[in-house]
Amino acid sequence: MTSDTLGQARTSSGSTRRVPLALALLAASLPMFMATLDNLVITNALPVIRTDLGASVEQLQWFVNAYTLTFATLMLGASTLGDRFGRRRIFVAGISLFTLASIASALATTPAMLIASRALQGVGGAAIMPLSLTLLAAAVPPAKRAMAIGVWGGVAGLGVALGPLIGGAVVEGVSWQAIFWINVPIALVAVPFILRALPESYGRRDPLDVSGLALVGAGVFSGVWGITRGNIDGWTSTRVLVALAASAVLLVAFLVRESRTAYPLIPLRLFRSRSFSIANIAGFAFSMGMFGSVFLLVQYLQVVDGYSPLEAGVRTLPWTAAPMLVAPVAGLLAPRVGVRALLSVGLTLQAVALAWIALVTTPSGTYAELVPAFALAGIGMGLTFAPSSTAVLADMADDDHATASSTNATIREIGVALGVAVLVAVFEGAGGTITPEGYTDALRPAILTGAAVVAVGAVAARWLPRRSPRSSSEPVEVLLAEAAPVG
Repeated sequence: MTSDTLGQARTSSGSTRRVPLALALLAASLPMFMATLDNLVITNALPVIRTDLGASVEQLQWFVNAYTLTFATLMLGASTLGDRFGRRRIFVAGISLFTLASIASALATTPAMLIASRALQGVGGAAIMPLSLTLLAAAVPPAKRAMAIGVWGGVAGLGVALGPLIGGAVVEGVSWQAIFWINVPIALVAVPFILRALPESYGRRDPLDVSGLALVGAGVFSGVWGITRGNIDGWTSTRVLVALAASAVLLVAFLVRESRTAYPLIPLRLFRSRSFSIANIAGFAFSMGMFGSVFLLVQYLQVVDGYSPLEAGVRTLPWTAAPMLVAPVAGLLAPRVGVRALLSVGLTLQAVALAWIALVTTPSGTYAELVPAFALAGIGMGLTFAPSSTAVLADMADDDHATASSTNATIREIGVALGVAVLVAVFEGAGGTITPEGYTDALRPAILTGAAVVAVGAVAARWLPRRSPRSSSEPVEVLLAEAAPVG
């Protein structure tokens, strides 16, 4: 794209047409907001869904993980398909599937139906997240890209921040099914804007590594399934041991496959970069520890403290909204203090916050005691998002930017799924139940586990190379990765 005129976009046929910048932003941001919203919108509805559908603790995990796992493992594949068959075509197909799956989720009458529908939502979301920003970058001139991507990133952050709040408000005001119905009008509005404002584009037409995709998907699924069944079947039971062993074998086979194929899903050569490897370790630890903790804490506010879904959503705002205020400040500080310092401090603050939360979550504890820890966790998250993505791309060649940032997003989303599975396993292993009497004591070891995992990420971040981060004049993929929040 070489146009210097605001609003011009190059179509697949080579012609140019004027596209209002606001229209392009709306077309790209609306579907992405819908997908990011669904990462956390369900968390405040879980206690209500559990009662309505008679779901177990294991099934509550899969309401979240079914979405996260398909989203994570198919993201790179969706990007490849978009490059090959048309990014806008795959983008619209992803939105359509996401919307149909949302309808199926709203109509679910059993836990199994909801889990299956959430998995299909993740498939659609995998096409929405990476392609929305790629299409936006192609639809605006280079001079306006940084501003456009900044707005896109702000909308993405808004979706994450408002997820628990909107979920609580909709559940309390209408029903839990309505959290899925709201996706339908968003999609109906978004698709015409997309067809008008975002021209079709293509990338390198490399073949999709189907075998690699199947191996990593099956490996991660088997591992998460084994962890979720550990307390139910027993950690030494045949089913659990077979699942965990199969996960290890499949993931090793995936690594062997990626090292030998000409078109790997995740090029292993990227991990020769110390900055890339350490940033991914830190990002994985962050996602695993923090989002596993969020899964349990949002329910704690309702189950133990007795807040309604809306009240619980409002009370999470010191945590979920703080990154929107802190992340821009972190971006301004990065050229002066470096990404290593910001990432180390951000992860340390989050580990401290989780430990604080674990200490004050007692049967006689109050919400006021949680507020400082929530705010500390939110500040830490704000200091983590952009520096983590910047470090991932520090040593990458221009041609590897998109693959590197997509790989990082995939690893972080897998961390979310494993975090929910592991921390709930600790919760259940400590005798936890979804009742006021059986929640608090078991919550403490689970949250402390999350704090320990995040602390590992903070230690790993200290091994990042000393260097100044890239400037805002870098290629669009760098700006893309810095704008994208965790999932």
